[in-house]
Amino acid sequence: MTEWLGSLWFAPNGLQEYARKGRAMQGIYIPYWTYDADTKSNYSGARGDVYYVTQRVQVKRNGKMVTETRQVPKTRWTPTAGRVARFFDDVLVLGSKSLPKTYTDALAPWDLSALEPYDPQFLAGFRAESYTVKLDEGYAEARTYMDRMILRDVKFDIGGDKQRVTSVDTSVSDVTFKHVLLPIWMAAYKYRGNTYRFVVNGQTGTVRGERPYSKIKIAIAVIIGLIIAAAAGAYFAANG
Repeated sequence: MTEWLGSLWFAPNGLQEYARKGRAMQGIYIPYWTYDADTKSNYSGARGDVYYVTQRVQVKRNGKMVTETRQVPKTRWTPTAGRVARFFDDVLVLGSKSLPKTYTDALAPWDLSALEPYDPQFLAGFRAESYTVKLDEGYAEARTYMDRMILRDVKFDIGGDKQRVTSVDTSVSDVTFKHVLLPIWMAAYKYRGNTYRFVVNGQTGTVRGERPYSKIKIAIAVIIGLIIAAAAGAYFAANG
């Protein structure tokens, strides 16, 4: 927490002083669902290949109309259809609603190969939260992720410079799931009457959270940037 708060750009000076004092953090195991699934998808669409044609156009140069040639891109579309397959292993879905999902998603990636069977000793010094996202709710979110990956696979399979996807029909089989607990460190701090939270990945140390900004520092940075831009513009105008 101290290192993260103290290194923030445009942080108020008072916050950096607060960071140097150090504050306690709380360890908690957050519930997640993981889903495995085997998918096969039939698709239809079109492949777009870009080619160029030469066109003559009239443009004004120094007050006179002149003829120039330009290479104009065109796209040739070819109907296509095919099939892609992907096995999804450990699609991770947050099982809690107590933390902002944007923070927890940003803590990825997790090394799920390091998972261990449940042992009460792992909870020593940590709290463990119960899941509040039901299994079917988590699966619906996992399917949304899978569909995005399948669409990416389809576009790659179509190839070309551009792709149009008309339909994707996916069959899903061998769906399995696990309920897992992953370690997170949490902390909250107050600054000028406002409360800010942040979380730390207990495996990697990745930090995500809320922070205040110094409007004065941002304004000074903008002014300096404008001065530099104006000076550069004047230099090139004089020497161009």
